[in-house]
Amino acid sequence: MRKDPFRTRDHVADFDDIVADIVARSALARSRLPMVADVAYGEGKAERLDLFFPSGRRGNLPVHIFIHGGYWRMFSRSDYSYVADTVTKAGAIAVIVDYALMPEVRMAVIVEQVRRAKQWVLDNIASHGGDPAKLSVSGHSAGAHLATFLFEAAPKPSGVRAALLMGGLYDLKPLQLSFLHPLIGITDDEVDEFTPMTGRQDPRVAVTIVVGSQETPPFHQQAARFAMRLREQSLRVRDFRLEDRNHMNSVRDLGIVGTQAGQRLMETVEISNRL
Repeated sequence: MRKDPFRTRDHVADFDDIVADIVARSALARSRLPMVADVAYGEGKAERLDLFFPSGRRGNLPVHIFIHGGYWRMFSRSDYSYVADTVTKAGAIAVIVDYALMPEVRMAVIVEQVRRAKQWVLDNIASHGGDPAKLSVSGHSAGAHLATFLFEAAPKPSGVRAALLMGGLYDLKPLQLSFLHPLIGITDDEVDEFTPMTGRQDPRVAVTIVVGSQETPPFHQQAARFAMRLREQSLRVRDFRLEDRNHMNSVRDLGIVGTQAGQRLMETVEISNRL
């Protein structure tokens, strides 16, 4: 039987062990990093975010928003607190965002939620010692897809200086024929409206696109195509292949300084701080 290239469990033998590890790392991060938890960025139950801070004086710090993956249907911000380890070591405030999950809500709701979270940061992070002019974003898998909506082209600048997109989904059409169909049922309208490959992005943003060498072909293909699409729009793009990494251990590495992924994350924060 042919394995679904989008079903991560079919291709990552230690999927559950990695998830358990990131959850444990997240609990440790929450226990030892300075933080402000459960901040509302909207009125919905899921519209919450956590702030993590580097040690020392807070003032004019760079700010980094991370959006978790899970095919828009699983995981939460508390599972990904560990990403704040790397962000705070880079001297930035980490903003770990939650959003409602499909199929209880549709894609339009989720996209609007992450936009609202970014706007909360722009409007409020200065009161927590952050500089909204030094904003970067990142996301993994479905989170990378959602992160693209934080630096869309618009009459005014997006407010984002740099973005890191890891193992992302930039073309929703193939997912309609994947294992996700009976679970979240992505519609034709959602494909048309929320496929980043056909959208337009802010040319002021420096974007890093990464994919693990052991990820399945669609992830490599979509990363290459989206990088080309961004370059056509005059965005500055770097793309990296993470050697000996799959869809899950690559994202775990985001919270480990010195790994390939951890280095890309620190660089993203540094770019936003110096541009």
